Amino acid sequence: MKVAVLGAKGRMGTEAVAAINAATDLTLSAALDIEDALDKLIQTGTEIIVDFTTPDSVMKNLEFAINNGIHVVVGTTGFDDKKIEHLKTLLSKQPKVGALIAPNFGLGAVLMMQFSQTAAKYFESAEIIEMHHANKIDAPSGTAVRTAEMITAARKESNKANMPDATISSLPGARGAKVGDVPVHSIRGHGYVAHQEVVFSDAGETLTIRHDSINRSGFMPGVLIGIRNVVKFPGLTIGLENYMGGIK
Repeated sequence: MKVAVLGAKGRMGTEAVAAINAATDLTLSAALDIEDALDKLIQTGTEIIVDFTTPDSVMKNLEFAINNGIHVVVGTTGFDDKKIEHLKTLLSKQPKVGALIAPNFGLGAVLMMQFSQTAAKYFESAEIIEMHHANKIDAPSGTAVRTAEMITAARKESNKANMPDATISSLPGARGAKVGDVPVHSIRGHGYVAHQEVVFSDAGETLTIRHDSINRSGFMPGVLIGIRNVVKFPGLTIGLENYMGGIK
């Protein structure tokens, strides 16, 4: 399979280029960055793109790829409901094209989200603390948003009551940003890569589920799973967990 990386000069893009070059079943067709023309994807016969760009440029890249029948694996964050609906519209016109949006490619992070979804059914309260490097431009992280959405869905399915919170006076942001039912707290600083704690509490006990990404190379097994499986899943898929059966 011919695979191109968009955002190839960035931290994640550089790792993705190395991982694709090391994979015997994949060929790196192009390594593009912001100054490069997307037409090169057509010229090189690219079949799949991996996008690690920015929230400002990702939609233009995906529109070009999907309209030209190229599958997309996306690690860029910043997708709201409007962007998701636009992608679904694009994909409806290209029914053979697969698109994966993965809030996190770390296999441990995917498991952390799934464990949290299970735990949410048994605890009255849940909060998320996510920690990332100082150069990350969005907050909260896509992983935190996805985790909060999964917890909220599990709580709704279990008919959980509102989380207890007697706060009546606070500084703006002191209780975090609410995503669904869940307060999310974001920390940014040098020394971090990507880390998340999900803290559950109930009368008499707490449970903390934590994942730490120590090096960006740890995301690459998940990126390769996405690349190798996106052609098997036409349409839009959100979350690498939907491809986990493809782990080899």
